[in-house]
Amino acid sequence: MIVAEQKSLDEIKGMIAGCKRILIVGCGTCTTVCFAGGEKEVGILAAELRMARKLDGDPIETVERTVQRQCEWEYLDPLVEEVERVDAILSLGCGIGVQALAERFPDKIVLPALNTKFLGLPVEQGVWSERCQACGDCILDKTGGICPIARCSKSLLNGPCGGSQNGKCEINPELDCAWQLIYDRLKALGRLDLLAEIIPPKDWSTARHGGPRQVVREDLRL
Repeated sequence: MIVAEQKSLDEIKGMIAGCKRILIVGCGTCTTVCFAGGEKEVGILAAELRMARKLDGDPIETVERTVQRQCEWEYLDPLVEEVERVDAILSLGCGIGVQALAERFPDKIVLPALNTKFLGLPVEQGVWSERCQACGDCILDKTGGICPIARCSKSLLNGPCGGSQNGKCEINPELDCAWQLIYDRLKALGRLDLLAEIIPPKDWSTARHGGPRQVVREDLRL
């Protein structure tokens, strides 16, 4: 899932300065699950903004909507009439959702209420951890299902650095060393032989270093 967190109220207030009526749009998938941009969060933020602007002597009207997914235009189409009647759209979706709204409604200002953080999962109530950097060349078959790109602070591909101690990361001693986790996992699976295979230097052209990426399925195109 995409994990995000809400920007500060002051930053959001600065973005909507001058607006008299805004549409606040939540997303019913990832940002709902991480409690950053669901229907509840939309309602709370709308109330906070109305209260703050009233105290500033500059009241604002808010319209609240939550769509199933912000990242697909078909779910944004029902917003057309509301969009026409507001000064700006404030998105509680991830960065993809913000851009989808901007592309679908090119004549309207679209603003981000969240900071998109990473691809991850919940590890306990209220805690999410990064698990993937979408590098475009997955090697999890070689590392016991534990990603060294995302989970090693140095993204090392062939074992730990010299600074890890007692199974903890040199960068942050509260973090488990990813390569210790990989070793323990492969040992439990009886696959320590995989560690003898040298993983070649990463071809970062499959990641963001190669420019904006696309996936094209010719069999699905119309």
